[in-house]
Amino acid sequence: MNMTIAWITARGLFGRKRFLLLLPMPIILIGVTAVGLAFDAPAADLAETVLLGLGVATVLPLVSLIVGTGVLGSEIDDGTVVHILAKPIPRGRIIMAKLAVAASVSAVATAVPMFAAGAMIGGTRLGAGFALACVAGALAYSALFLALSVLTRRPVLLGLLYVVIWEGLISNLVAGTRTVSVQHYVIRFAAELSGSEWFRTTVSTAVAAVMTAVVTVAGTWLAARRLRSFSVAGETS
Repeated sequence: MNMTIAWITARGLFGRKRFLLLLPMPIILIGVTAVGLAFDAPAADLAETVLLGLGVATVLPLVSLIVGTGVLGSEIDDGTVVHILAKPIPRGRIIMAKLAVAASVSAVATAVPMFAAGAMIGGTRLGAGFALACVAGALAYSALFLALSVLTRRPVLLGLLYVVIWEGLISNLVAGTRTVSVQHYVIRFAAELSGSEWFRTTVSTAVAAVMTAVVTVAGTWLAARRLRSFSVAGETS
């Protein structure tokens, strides 16, 4: 991984208006939890509604989508990627640097509020379980969305279709499709790490671990391979 590319990526990400979209979501997550507790909502209901329905199903993928498509997709769109491609740096190292920044930012932006919300609902172990699960989910999502930003000119649209239609609808209706759903990997990790009986998914821990690695490696490989086909002008050859 190239630390200079990582630093430039982080500075560019924080300097774009798109980054401001990340700020409301963690605040909403904690705020909804506080309101639910104030009205004495059952802990199990809050966990399912806030931690799963809002946190895992909405905040985690959306944050990862915004960041994952932004660390490279924005540079491709505005043409500034030419400055990186002109340098004698292997394209794989560029992608690794971009992935490291995307995964780190997404993980912090989701794991911290998820820990706070989980701890408020069911204690430190519940919060820690969801926080660690979100770190794994952020890595897989970031690799997936980073690949989309290089493979297509409409990565945000395709990412939203994946999150809303595949994960939000199909994977919750057809059990067999959950083996290719990052959301269900996160649910399995959260249930395993927190020791809670509130969460259910048909995906086993072993399958979740293997598929998280597969998605991460495949997304990184596809992104690096596609970036190698870009000319210095930022267009595919």
